[in-house]
Amino acid sequence: MMRDHPERFPWTELSLNHPVGPFTGMKLASLGDDPRRCLALLREARLAETVYVQPVPDDLSCRFTDGVTVRPEDRRSVRFSPASLVTSCPVAAALALWERDVVQPAAQVRLGSRVVQIDHAGSYSCRRIYGQAEGRFSEHATADAIDVLGFRLADGRRISVLGDWPRSSREAAFLRDARDGACDLFSTVLSPDYNQAHADHFHLDQAARGATGWRLCR
Repeated sequence: MMRDHPERFPWTELSLNHPVGPFTGMKLASLGDDPRRCLALLREARLAETVYVQPVPDDLSCRFTDGVTVRPEDRRSVRFSPASLVTSCPVAAALALWERDVVQPAAQVRLGSRVVQIDHAGSYSCRRIYGQAEGRFSEHATADAIDVLGFRLADGRRISVLGDWPRSSREAAFLRDARDGACDLFSTVLSPDYNQAHADHFHLDQAARGATGWRLCR
């Protein structure tokens, strides 16, 4: 069984070409300690060109050394808007699996169309949680998070977290499928169900605690 389904076991090597398994999220979060391995996984999955992003500001709480820009070689893969998306490598790896194994299947089942674009509000931002002057720094401060605003479909429709989440509709069902599936891949998933500050987006992050199995999904 281990040979046929390595994704089902905690001690097997992660591959982005494998299906999502019960330990995939923990393995993805662990990549934060091994940027070389993370980059190798992205290249193996044909997510190129992958480049390091130099550390930015001098504040040690607001820098990253494992930032990547992902340009899929497969043109059928989803694009991001704005296009200049830079995230930490573990976030990029999780996004790739989320699109393939969660977002696209949910879009086909719920909406009968393929997602061609993910709209986002960025990843890196040197700030504390909720933009406060004091307190813990956000995962955005190390590019370990991304805020997803919505999705564009191949048939031209736009699905927005702000507009479609409150409705009783196929679009709302798709968004809930996307949120629920993200919980298997990211350390933290926050949606409009969490609080008003997340009414218009999904916050997805790869906090280091996810490597121990401590996850937050709401």
